[in-house]
Amino acid sequence: MTPLTLCLLATLVGGLLSVGVALLTTASMSRSTLSRLVSYATGALLAAAFFNVLPEAIHESGNAQETTSLVLAGIVTFFLLEKLVIWHHDHGQAASDASVVHGHHQGRGDVEVGRGGLLMMLGDTFHNFVDGILVAAAFQQDVSLGLVTAVAIVAHEIPQELGDFVVLLHAGCSRRRAMAFNLLSSLAMTLGAGLAWLALPLMDGAVPVCLALACASMTYVAMADLIPSLHRHPSLGATVQQLALMGAGMASVAGAHELLELVSVH
Repeated sequence: MTPLTLCLLATLVGGLLSVGVALLTTASMSRSTLSRLVSYATGALLAAAFFNVLPEAIHESGNAQETTSLVLAGIVTFFLLEKLVIWHHDHGQAASDASVVHGHHQGRGDVEVGRGGLLMMLGDTFHNFVDGILVAAAFQQDVSLGLVTAVAIVAHEIPQELGDFVVLLHAGCSRRRAMAFNLLSSLAMTLGAGLAWLALPLMDGAVPVCLALACASMTYVAMADLIPSLHRHPSLGATVQQLALMGAGMASVAGAHELLELVSVH
């Protein structure tokens, strides 16, 4: 199987897996289940970023200062992008409230799906497209790095898709419609990977930059989006469980990388 086939298959299976898990678990999902998934995803993302992606980016660029500067710039950029999404969402919600005051009432589901739900899905689609680019960049560098990157991204996508699914259902969207939205959004990862595979070889020095941005993206998502949700459960028992699951996420990524390296040698 060629690296391109593996890359496209990894993004396709990963996207379908995340949507499938979201569909199967939303009916009976508990807070503790979601918390466990988030803890594991946090560990997997951080391990992939610092054990695999960042060292490879530094090796490829040959300039640690330049690479770490790109990672820092990427983290700040993702902060600004997320702030922009929040700003648009807040203004959209304010406009919805104003329409109710002036007598143009919409149902709660219509408002959420038409504004907040659409914005959420557009943002998730773009995020999946970028994830596909990052996976393709990793696969072009090394198959084992690509697989580890894909696994780490899918580990994050599962709780994210669960969250998206819950938001859409809460907004009044049917399960079938919510599944269709999430499925189309997940396919953007495969599209991004395919386009990137064709474009990246024509862009000199693009792979180290993409790897640095991948590290920034993984780090930012883990630290800004996932870890704050873990702090909602501050008890000692919950903290110990979270640390154990984060450790399991880190160990699984590190172990997968070592196993893939061993297989590739033989």
